[in-house]
Amino acid sequence: MTPFAADREPGLVVRALDSDIWHSFTRSPAVMIAAGLTLLLVIAAMFAPWVAPHDPTDLAKLDLLDARTPPLWLEGGDPRFVLGTDNQGRDMLSAILYGLQISIGVSVLAVLLAMTIGVTAGLLAGYFGGWVETAIMRIADVQLTFPAILTALLINGSARALLGNKAVDGAEFWVLVVSIGLSFWVQYARTVRGSTLVEKNKDYVQAARLIGISPLAIMFRHVLPNVLSPVLVIATINLALAIITEATLSFLGVGLPPTMPSLGTLIRIGNNYLFAGEWWIVAFPGLALASLVLAVNLLGDWLRDALNPKLQ
Repeated sequence: MTPFAADREPGLVVRALDSDIWHSFTRSPAVMIAAGLTLLLVIAAMFAPWVAPHDPTDLAKLDLLDARTPPLWLEGGDPRFVLGTDNQGRDMLSAILYGLQISIGVSVLAVLLAMTIGVTAGLLAGYFGGWVETAIMRIADVQLTFPAILTALLINGSARALLGNKAVDGAEFWVLVVSIGLSFWVQYARTVRGSTLVEKNKDYVQAARLIGISPLAIMFRHVLPNVLSPVLVIATINLALAIITEATLSFLGVGLPPTMPSLGTLIRIGNNYLFAGEWWIVAFPGLALASLVLAVNLLGDWLRDALNPKLQ
């Protein structure tokens, strides 16, 4: 053993495994199951082109004669389609895997957009105060009077009205990202503003001002790391809300087109055949959506409690 080896600080992995957050995680079987389910669904979505038995986006390979085939274990089932097919002859298992990829992709990018806008606005409002804070917070107050789904519908409709349907066609993915992202930035802004009001009066910020560090550098290099804990909690919870919002928009027909099988689109298609007895078209995408949202919500609730110093 080298000299002073015992005095060295433990590595990052060792410190993480010895932290209160890790012990809280391992003491909750429900949270561990939720994390495992979330990881499984995310990995399945990421590798959908390699894991899925069929490519539901390749219209040349679809056969209408395979449409509305029941699951394998029911009478009339086909070994090629374990969970059956939809009205276009798409394999439901493959469509769900691709749908998870689209729904998770839209939601993650929307949350990152909302976080970027909200955190920046909150830092500016809390640090500078005055008319900057008043303007940002009044805009936030106005947006809070509208539900997130209504704000997303308004932004989505405005994009189609201003750019035209032809310009939006093919860019529905990014229109959804922007619509949902602009619906969720207020929570980040209000939370970061409150934390910044506390942090900017502390000694390390005053010292940074005295040595001539610019306000932007103080905000993003010194204040931001100290206000990230609640932001991570909000982001986790908002991820589940963004998934539901994307599914709702697609279900209403203003999201992704039927050729892009997001979970909301699959549920909308399946809803048309539910009373005809072809329940699998809506049941399996709905189960995948509910499982993903429930798992992410459980992780968000756990993270909120784990990062709350009052509960330590």
